Amino acid sequence: MQIKTFDEALEKFRAITFVEKFDMIVAIANGGIIPAAILNQRLGVEIQFLRINLRDDSQKPKYDSPRLLAPVDFEFKDRTILLVDDRIKTGASLKFAMELLQGAKLIRTFAVNGNADYALYNEECFKFPWTV
Repeated sequence: MQIKTFDEALEKFRAITFVEKFDMIVAIANGGIIPAAILNQRLGVEIQFLRINLRDDSQKPKYDSPRLLAPVDFEFKDRTILLVDDRIKTGASLKFAMELLQGAKLIRTFAVNGNADYALYNEECFKFPWTV
């Protein structure tokens, strides 16, 4: 499996431009935590976490559909949100997260790899430089 270097990924994080001004970053945890933290350093907005799980560490489905592992305990109504995940394969976790965030003013999606409103890559699966 190919590995992207951390420097290569950081350069992509620095180069991406956002059209919207976001009030909040919401990371799909656990995979979206590090990408969301990097974006938070750049955008300087509030960051929150949605504890959703679908796949195991080897990227195989663990459940039939995504599961919420902890309650949504932050206010998101009428907020402009950048919803962040590391990898989008089927979009199931992203779709589930967007349903949970109904009532937000606007939601745009971000993925390190996959099909999203904003993405660093959209290619075959690769290992992220921050995974152990």
